[in-house]
Amino acid sequence: MKNIVIVFHSGYGHTAKVAQAVAEGSSGTLLAIDAEGDLPEGGWEQLAAADAIVFGSPTYMGSVSWQFKKFADASSKPWFAQAWKNKLAAGFTNSASMNGDKLSTLHYLFTLSQQHGMLWAGTGMMPSNSKAATRNDINYVASSSGLMTVTPSDASVDEMVPGDIATAKAFGARIKEVAARLA
Repeated sequence: MKNIVIVFHSGYGHTAKVAQAVAEGSSGTLLAIDAEGDLPEGGWEQLAAADAIVFGSPTYMGSVSWQFKKFADASSKPWFAQAWKNKLAAGFTNSASMNGDKLSTLHYLFTLSQQHGMLWAGTGMMPSNSKAATRNDINYVASSSGLMTVTPSDASVDEMVPGDIATAKAFGARIKEVAARLA
């Protein structure tokens, strides 16, 4: 069993629900970035011990939240020591619109992983793009580079699209599979 850590920021709880689904699919551990952009006590040590790190942030104004950015900037200490080199990396994001510039956020997470010398895993999922596809199908948002989910701006955490949560669980299972292959 590989040690998978899902490090994420969630402003309103939606990204946290996605992180929980990724953790369920991957048998990973959640590591929440708080409202001030800080990790809990022992968080940096958790990341150091991880075999795989999955990054998660809501998409705000076309990029990660400022809290996630603060965490990323603070990761310059492990970067300098190349502490995350050759660890598996992946990422996910949630925003209110179907596109919502989520790809910009995933590119940010990918770039962060590459600066750390990590190995990136995408979704490995085919898109649900036929006429028969419904919003509750796996990977309806059709992302390959990382997990994307959509939550309408007036939807509660309990109203998140079940297909997106199922996609997050499948994404977590993919990370678990890839981490095992790298062992």
